Amino acid sequence: MDYYKELNRENRQTNLLRSTIYWITDLIAVVLLAVFVVVFFCERVTITGHSMEAELADGDVVLVDQVRYHFGEPGRFDVIVFEMENNGADRTYVKRIIGLPGERVQIIDETVYINGAPLNASEALRHVALSGLAEEEILLGPDEYFVLGDNRESSEDSRFPNIGNVKRSQIRGCVWFRIAPFKDLGLIRYQE
Repeated sequence: MDYYKELNRENRQTNLLRSTIYWITDLIAVVLLAVFVVVFFCERVTITGHSMEAELADGDVVLVDQVRYHFGEPGRFDVIVFEMENNGADRTYVKRIIGLPGERVQIIDETVYINGAPLNASEALRHVALSGLAEEEILLGPDEYFVLGDNRESSEDSRFPNIGNVKRSQIRGCVWFRIAPFKDLGLIRYQE
């Protein structure tokens, strides 16, 4: 009887050791795959300024998916990174897409309208105090997007002539994950 107990104990120990080794191997493989994806398919961007608060704050570090738009088009409420020449130098911006190609955008009485109807979104995204260029209706071209910062009162965006409509070719990718500060680590919300 003691022989079978000892054999059972040894089998349990062997199985536990084998399970632990498999678990550690799987964990290492997942970490290596994640590092590979981030290094080769993502860009790291540090948020500068307050135009995307409360979603993204000054100093936040985010990952930008550079592959997503090779297989699909940018969508309404996506948070994008785009590059634009400003005073002879390329500058990187992070904003939220509000208007899509072919749509008509206008801001009337502090409300965003798309094709003549109020933007179907939360009050925070629908409300804009300053109309800028969108005081008159803007017709977006087949490759143009109208973007706004979430913090409308502190955002240089499509309402202003130095930004205007963003062309598809200027979009570098879609912000999808915040990596710093660590306390806010997580996916970026695509709110409506």
